[in-house]
Amino acid sequence: MREAIEMRTLPTDTSAHPAHVTASSSRARRAARAGLWALPAYGSLLGLSTWTHQPPIDDFDAYARYITTDVFLISHLGASILGAALAVLGAVAVTAFLVHGRAARMAITGLVLTTITNVFLASTFGSATFVQPGIGRAHLAGTPGMPALNADTAYGPAFFVVALTATFFLIVSAIVLGTAIARTDRRLRRHGIAYAVLLPAFAITGFALQAAQPWTGFALAAATAALAMKLPRLSR
Repeated sequence: MREAIEMRTLPTDTSAHPAHVTASSSRARRAARAGLWALPAYGSLLGLSTWTHQPPIDDFDAYARYITTDVFLISHLGASILGAALAVLGAVAVTAFLVHGRAARMAITGLVLTTITNVFLASTFGSATFVQPGIGRAHLAGTPGMPALNADTAYGPAFFVVALTATFFLIVSAIVLGTAIARTDRRLRRHGIAYAVLLPAFAITGFALQAAQPWTGFALAAATAALAMKLPRLSR
């Protein structure tokens, strides 16, 4: 009898109430829908951040002048590092819509790869942001030995290993997540292919055809904006 009275006095768990569940689901959906727009913002920042490129290190005077400009600092802080965060947020939002579809496992794999890759890429952008300008200012002030110091720090072996490996996995993550988008619904096929092609194209043109690199970023922004409009409609 005492146990029955105690059970009746226990507080009711309202978290399982259908209305509460529906409201929570609605809020999560709105958050995911808003998060999809992180990807067009990411693509736009990629395009803006590569509108200009630093001169080759062989011309160290020109290189030093460029890396001490506000354009260099803002493009790395506001575009590259912030862009890496937006890429992760956008991938989370996409995966939230795909996780109940037939390509759920692939989408989650793409999200994991995107997250890890962009964390490592952000570390390389941070190196450039905070190390290179100081070296450039010292060189322009007449301090000797700055090219050698730059080669040992800003462009040292560890930097190259991390940057090249992260770039490779950026390409892999784009292909995996783009394939998941394309496989989820035939009406998303073009959107998934665009993501799987344009982000790798952005990475590759940075090495092979720099004049085209910003346009691949803007094309990615357009493609992911179309995805941000289409994906919520298909998952209603």
